[in-house]
Amino acid sequence: MSDAAAAAPPAEDVKPQKKKNPNRLMVDEASNDDNSVVALNLATMEELQLFRGDTVLIKGKRRKDTVCIVLADETCDAGKIRMNKCVRKNLKVRLGDVITVHQCPDVKYGKRVHILPIDDTIEGVSGNLFDVFLKPYFLEAYRPVRKNDLFLVRGGMRAVEFKVVETDPEDYCIVAPDTVIHCEGEPIKREDEEKMDDVGYDDIGGVRKQLANIRELVELPLRHPQVRLRVRAHPTPGSP
Repeated sequence: MSDAAAAAPPAEDVKPQKKKNPNRLMVDEASNDDNSVVALNLATMEELQLFRGDTVLIKGKRRKDTVCIVLADETCDAGKIRMNKCVRKNLKVRLGDVITVHQCPDVKYGKRVHILPIDDTIEGVSGNLFDVFLKPYFLEAYRPVRKNDLFLVRGGMRAVEFKVVETDPEDYCIVAPDTVIHCEGEPIKREDEEKMDDVGYDDIGGVRKQLANIRELVELPLRHPQVRLRVRAHPTPGSP
C-alpha cells in the first residue's frame, strides 16, 4: 500500500437522508378568513402539481378530513398551509400541527345538500335562515362541502354556525347553482355535537390487541360485575 493511501483519512459513513414528504404541511393562520379556502406558497403548489382553484383533500387528526379550494399566497412560508379556524376545527388541528394535502380532482357537483344550524347560534335570530345566511354564502361561489363539517356564516349583524348533515353524492360535493339546499329540520343541539367529538376507542389506531385487553380487564368488570365471579377471576388488590 502506498504512503499516500495509508495517510488518507477513512471515509465517513454517509447516512441516507430521509426524503421529506411534500404533502405534509404545517398549519398556519389564514390571511383570508374563508371557510372554503386554504392557501399555499406558489413553490409548494408547483411541487404538489396543484393549480389555483383546484379542490384538495386535507387530512387532519383523529381520522378527520375535509375538502377545500387551494389558492396561491406568496406570504405563506414554504412547508406551511394557511387555513382559518373553521377548517382547523373540522380537521381537529391547531396552529403548528401537521396535516397532509392531496389532489382531489373527482369532486362532483352536488345534487342536493342538507344543512342545519347549531341551536345556540340562532337564539334571537329572526328572518329566513336560507335567505339571510345560506343563499348569499353559496351564491355563485362553488364551495366544496364535506358531510359532518361545520361552517360559520355572517349575515344580518349575526354569525350562525351550520352543519352539513347530508350530501348527494356522498361524502363531499361542490355546491353549484343547480344544487338543491335543504334546510328543513330541527336545529342541532350543541351538546349532541360535542358528544360526537369525544375521544373514543375508534380514535386510537394500531393497538387493537391492547385495546381488547383493556376492555376485558377494565371495562367489562365495570359494566358486568357478575362476569368476574363467573370466571373466578382473582380480584386485584384493593378491589372489593
